[in-house]
Amino acid sequence: MKRIIILLIVMSMAFSLTAQETIDLLTLTGRYGLPQDYKDTYSEKATEWGSILSIKAGKKLSEKSMIAINVNHFYFNVQGDPAIPDGIANPIIINGIILRTGLIQKLGNGRKIQVLIAPRLMSDFKNLDGNSFQLGAVATYGKKFHDDLIMSFGAMINQELFGPYLVPIVDIYWKLSSRWTIEGMLPVTARVNYQVNENLTAGFNHFGLITTYYMGDEAYSGDYMERQSIDLTLFARQRLFGPLFLEGMVGRSFGRSYKQYAGDQKVDFAIPLVTFGDNRTAKNVTFNDGILINLKLVINVRRPE
Repeated sequence: MKRIIILLIVMSMAFSLTAQETIDLLTLTGRYGLPQDYKDTYSEKATEWGSILSIKAGKKLSEKSMIAINVNHFYFNVQGDPAIPDGIANPIIINGIILRTGLIQKLGNGRKIQVLIAPRLMSDFKNLDGNSFQLGAVATYGKKFHDDLIMSFGAMINQELFGPYLVPIVDIYWKLSSRWTIEGMLPVTARVNYQVNENLTAGFNHFGLITTYYMGDEAYSGDYMERQSIDLTLFARQRLFGPLFLEGMVGRSFGRSYKQYAGDQKVDFAIPLVTFGDNRTAKNVTFNDGILINLKLVINVRRPE
């Protein structure tokens, strides 16, 4: 552990020498959703909690080429009504490990391309086999319009357990003034930052993602769990010391659901908010949206050019 801490400090010092913007090198988020009623059938409440770990790194190959690495681990746990019958996951316990790695190539005149492969391990971590692995990719073309506006356009595709899922993306960094910035990878993430002072930032955060997890538990006969939610939160980030920050977030989920499907239930094709050829029937009953509370530790450093 001591070596890891020393390495992160050294990396943060190295990053801080050459950058114009900052990047969250490492984040660890704890998530808690207040208990909510089921939409029907059950009288007890469902309680969601979990965590998200994100690590970013990179290696510069030349003045114009760089290998990027981004690893995320998602953990979600839903404690449900004791009356939920056998054959329906209760509690729901799912994990996702997503790797995105590949080449970022500068083209000159403020332009660059990014091509990443994005394999995933998405499962309840019971009887792991090839069904838990998914393949994906990300490709974008970016342009620096001026020092305060950088945008990239492209798409992300993944072979979800329900079928192919394509997400058009717009990656943006826009410095509106000395205090206000907008950044994110729309429609998955978006963030409006207000720099209160050197050590405190506040603002608005959006996170929305659809993911699927293979259920290896023999009781569920190869079913999969589809999780989706759009989380809108207000946040405040305070520097503790050096590159280490503590961030608190309070907000609400929208369209949140955990749906259990038989493994052979598929769709033809999906994009955000729209599915084609979707005749699936979920086995379980979902619960209502509700208030979210997140607490996050962040190591934030300067982004290399």
